[in-house]
Amino acid sequence: MATTQLEPAVAESKSRRHRIAMVCDFFYPRLGGVEMHIWSLAYHLMRLGHKVVVITHAYKCPATSSIDHKFKRAGTRYLPGGLKVYYCPFLQMVDEDCLPTFTISFPLLRWIFIREGIEIVHAHQATSTLANEAVVYAAELGLASVYTDHSLFGFDDIASIILNRVMKVTMSTVSAAICVSHTCRDNFILRTKIMPSIVHVIPNAVDPSKFTPDPSKRDKERITVVVVSRLVYRKGVDLLVGIIPPICKAFPEIDFLIGGDGNKKLSLEEMVERERLQERVTFLGSVPHGSVRDVLVRGQVFLNCSLTESFCIAILEASCAGLFVVSTNVGGVPEVLPPDMIHLSEPNVASLVEGLSHAISKKISCVDPFSYHNRVKEIYSWERVALETISVYDTVLHKPRLTFLQRLARYKSVGRIAGHIAQLLAVTLHFVVILVEWLQPRDVIDVVPDVCFTFKQEENLQPPLLQ
Repeated sequence: MATTQLEPAVAESKSRRHRIAMVCDFFYPRLGGVEMHIWSLAYHLMRLGHKVVVITHAYKCPATSSIDHKFKRAGTRYLPGGLKVYYCPFLQMVDEDCLPTFTISFPLLRWIFIREGIEIVHAHQATSTLANEAVVYAAELGLASVYTDHSLFGFDDIASIILNRVMKVTMSTVSAAICVSHTCRDNFILRTKIMPSIVHVIPNAVDPSKFTPDPSKRDKERITVVVVSRLVYRKGVDLLVGIIPPICKAFPEIDFLIGGDGNKKLSLEEMVERERLQERVTFLGSVPHGSVRDVLVRGQVFLNCSLTESFCIAILEASCAGLFVVSTNVGGVPEVLPPDMIHLSEPNVASLVEGLSHAISKKISCVDPFSYHNRVKEIYSWERVALETISVYDTVLHKPRLTFLQRLARYKSVGRIAGHIAQLLAVTLHFVVILVEWLQPRDVIDVVPDVCFTFKQEENLQPPLLQ
């Protein structure tokens, strides 16, 4: 794991500094788009002098080659770069998501908010129970709240209907919301019925220094198509199963390099065995984010088969590494790259086979990897994302906080029946807050000093790789 030279310093400046708590069920050691977004945003906010802590649940890490037993990542930890993380002992359900308890998590979150002097609660991801609860707690404690939506959801399946109803309740008191694409914003407004004026679009970004091209790593006699994603249904693995055989048959010089793991990996392995493509399809298994660039530079084309994406940071990383991208035309994907750097196909096998064939035969010979890298570097920057997020923070801090009666009125607007249920839960939480305030007064909670990290100006520091 890379290290960063830092100098601790008290946060003293004439500029307004914020104290922010990033709250989400999904964070390191789990690695994904949401997790890396939180990490990168928090790191660059700290570089700008703001105080940031992350609140998530405890993780039970799998055994590795160097550790032959399981252990828990719990308590308070500091990640490289000085980021403080609270791994809270909350019970988990499916996919590393906390069990919804509504009030049980409140005493600990309140203790952290008071101890760290938090002013802004920044929640991430709709499917995070902890994030939804944190937004409600923030309103009850009189704190500003910001929510970032990272994914698209439907309106016709039972899971999406329930989630949308929950989001409509929790977002009724949020101070502001951020979406990673305009498509994501439209979807979020339709699902939550939130006021469009408080929903901002701030795209994801990439760290160009960690995705530099290296054409020397490519096979000079073969063409490699790279796939790096979670091997699950939502990522279009069933489409990938149908794409590989016809492409290998039409182009004898093509190989596939697949990184990632998931419950659909078996389908790919069965297809490779059935079609006898063991020599042309390589499985790398789970790839740490610090090693993704080393995988990408081995190929000329990056293939994304996702069935739904609000932004898709993977294609941004691939393009930054100098690869031409072939992707499904879904969600916010068309907003990510200029048209000459990506070929968009419909989410079906025939269209993807045609698009990939076009890229192999006509596009990759014209690609300049370093030109791609420089163009992405000019368009996307985590520092810009951090500065735009700070402007949202400034806005919400100047907004008046909702009173208890105002919150009840907003909860009632959720629906004829659901509104009354939400009101009843809000009244219950209000009494729980009073009880907790009596059992654990604010003046008995130790408040930590506001210490930030000052980065040496002469060094071009970047977020350390999370291995």
